[in-house]
Amino acid sequence: MAADIFPRKKPASSSSSTVQQHHQQNLSNNNLIPAPNWQGLYPTIRERNAVMFNNDLMADVHFVVGPPGGTQRLPGHKYVLAVGSSVFHAMFYGELAEDKDEIRIPDVDPAAFLAMLKYIYCDEIDLAADTVLATLYAAKKYIVPHLARACVNFLETSLSAKNACVLLSQSCLFEEPDLTQRCWEVIDAQAELALKSEGFCDIDFQTLESILRRETLNAKEIVVFEAALNWAEVECQRQDLALSIENKRKVLGKALYLIRIPTMALDDFANGAAQSGVLTLNETNDIFLWYTAAKKPELQFVSKARKGLVPQRCHRFQSCAYRSNQWRYRGRCDSIQFAVDKRVFIAGFGLYGSSCGSAEYSAKIELKRQGVVLGQNLSKYFSDGSSSTFPVWFEYPVQIEPDTFYTASVILDGNELSYFGQEGMTEVQCGKVTVQFQCSSDSTNGTGVQGGQIPELIFYA
Repeated sequence: MAADIFPRKKPASSSSSTVQQHHQQNLSNNNLIPAPNWQGLYPTIRERNAVMFNNDLMADVHFVVGPPGGTQRLPGHKYVLAVGSSVFHAMFYGELAEDKDEIRIPDVDPAAFLAMLKYIYCDEIDLAADTVLATLYAAKKYIVPHLARACVNFLETSLSAKNACVLLSQSCLFEEPDLTQRCWEVIDAQAELALKSEGFCDIDFQTLESILRRETLNAKEIVVFEAALNWAEVECQRQDLALSIENKRKVLGKALYLIRIPTMALDDFANGAAQSGVLTLNETNDIFLWYTAAKKPELQFVSKARKGLVPQRCHRFQSCAYRSNQWRYRGRCDSIQFAVDKRVFIAGFGLYGSSCGSAEYSAKIELKRQGVVLGQNLSKYFSDGSSSTFPVWFEYPVQIEPDTFYTASVILDGNELSYFGQEGMTEVQCGKVTVQFQCSSDSTNGTGVQGGQIPELIFYA
């Protein structure tokens, strides 16, 4: 994963190739004995310095890194470490410096500590998905800001609905506001996917409260409720509590009232929350009265629906038209490629409808990147005979990364004659997002940049 995000350096010379071999060896073996006159093998101070990485040669300090039972003893060189970190400088050369040959660091993962040492000694950043958070912790602890920034960039690049909730929790812990904002963007737009992810159950209580309190969460309230119960079940296990309804409610505490149960669809409440056992009998009765009675009871639950997100529409045609022999479908594919300059979340497409009266269409929409299907849905929409566009939605919004072309496709089945766009634009500014369009080889029904179907991209940004 790290190799995909941080490009590999081209081998420039035999000396750099040799020093890379040392790096690989030193990751697992710190007792190398360099060849006589090894200094002459490396033309730069950087390369000679790198030979000392995880090497016992001339080491004047050792670190015992990791928790009890999982420690690793690693060599260090005070001068090199002090040059790379103000914390190490204070530790070895400050007024309160202690002359210790061995320093214990139980709160840092050995692999993360090695990644930090590799940056300090070799000026190389080597990150992996399973250790990047631990590396960020080490970089923060020892004030190595450039490595910390690289960790945050790595996390932002790999951010998705599956890990957004966990990264939100960690970004608050590490005081990384930019990463926090990126996490919220993903959680808001892909709320249902984020809430159903395994990572949601791993968050701390404070993060749970902040998510349940979120006004722009784009999810049905029954999904929020079910996610909170899933979190409570895992939290009971963390606290060694029996998996009972009472204990689930206990660990949720006042966070339960942040779930906007009165805003659920009545069917969702009756068949879900009301029968979960988590609510008291009085709460259940009061919420039923809230739905049905003219005089509504006072509730502890928030009764105002979340605002969610307002979708934006990128319209790529300057006009539309119809002719007696166009636009016909017959199971053929209309397709267009697009790219954006900022991360967005495609929620669906706006499509044209019948040009000769009202009609119903069956639409199979699809979104691909380099041939890989990222999202698809089969649904129907009703066209009233006007030249308006009609929205067709994906089941979940699809995350779109900047500066990469994606393929939007639709196969329509319905009235053969419909409106079509014309005077298409290759670039459209939509709010703060710039969208570029180009023709797609998947298009077999005539749609292209200048004209055709798929007049609108519907997205969250």
